[in-house]
Amino acid sequence: MMRAGPLSHLTVVEFAGLGPAPFAAMMLADQGARVIRIDRPVKPGKASGMATLTARQSDVLSRGRESVALDLKRSEGLQAALALVARADLLIEGFRPGVMESLGLGPEVCLKLRPSLVYRRVTGWGQTGPLSQAAGHDINYVALSGALHANRRADEAPTVAPGLIGDFGGGGMLLAFGVLAALAHAQNTGEGQVVDAAITDGAALLTALVQGWHSAGLWSNEAGTNNGDGGAHFYNTYRCLDGKFISIGPMEPQFYALLREKCDLHDPAFDAQWDQTRWHALKAKLADVFATKTRQQWSELLEGTDVCFAPVLDLEEAPHHPHNVARGTFVTIDGITQPAPAPRFSKTPPNGCPVIQEVGSSTSSILDELQTPVTPASEWR
Repeated sequence: MMRAGPLSHLTVVEFAGLGPAPFAAMMLADQGARVIRIDRPVKPGKASGMATLTARQSDVLSRGRESVALDLKRSEGLQAALALVARADLLIEGFRPGVMESLGLGPEVCLKLRPSLVYRRVTGWGQTGPLSQAAGHDINYVALSGALHANRRADEAPTVAPGLIGDFGGGGMLLAFGVLAALAHAQNTGEGQVVDAAITDGAALLTALVQGWHSAGLWSNEAGTNNGDGGAHFYNTYRCLDGKFISIGPMEPQFYALLREKCDLHDPAFDAQWDQTRWHALKAKLADVFATKTRQQWSELLEGTDVCFAPVLDLEEAPHHPHNVARGTFVTIDGITQPAPAPRFSKTPPNGCPVIQEVGSSTSSILDELQTPVTPASEWR
């Protein structure tokens, strides 16, 4: 299979898991890397063939992989996995600490086979620390980082986001960044290493700006009193006449002045933009204003101007917005709408959005490849 993109020279071995590990592997595959995913074999009596593929098609995080089904608890499965590792540039796993070692696939074994290997591990709590062996999910990791507390409105519980801050932002993207940073070192020195990515660390990293503000006394722990957490009238969402929502964010004075001009906000109360004691009352005034028109009417008036405006779109609407259509932000493959690979590259664009394959679909062809002598991963194509 011909691949294109800035990472088309790389071979990645991914041990099938959940959340941040497959998200990072998806990002690498999106940009051309050959990602061989080691899946568990489908057990007798379980769905297989097209039934398996149909169920997997909605798992967008699995796109772009070659899938080899191996039983790692059997000698032949373990040996095949080690042979794949010996040919790889990167390894990605997201199991609890100690699981890979128990399988005979720990860093010591793999780096001995492939000294330049980047061995990338991602877990919720990290490889070390008093919580490292505890079970957890995205909501718990984000809670521990301080990010969940900051994501709430006044007199309301913290808002739970579906994996965005923890699994995918703090976990998957941190994992992808760490992989490429360690790979740069390996390519310069020939030395591989283990990279420990914890979702708690990554989620904390995403709070850098707010933590800095808080330390300087510029961000309060009292929800709904800050610019950025729903406290300010000019940085908020509002319900429209049709029950749909819009967002505005004109923080800069010239943008705020334009909002007032276009929305006929002549009330002198709006003069005190940064007087926090007036924010609550001004939010109520703006709520009354935006409730007079539909979301579409406000979009026609404000979208594309320097008011800093956007309609709040749902998952069905977002792919059809003209801006997203023009940029190709979303694609639909086999009936599944999904975000397109990002970012964009001027010199090394990828082939397009990779497809999602059936579990084990590449097992025979990959096992055949393993019969050939081991060569440098950069030559194994």
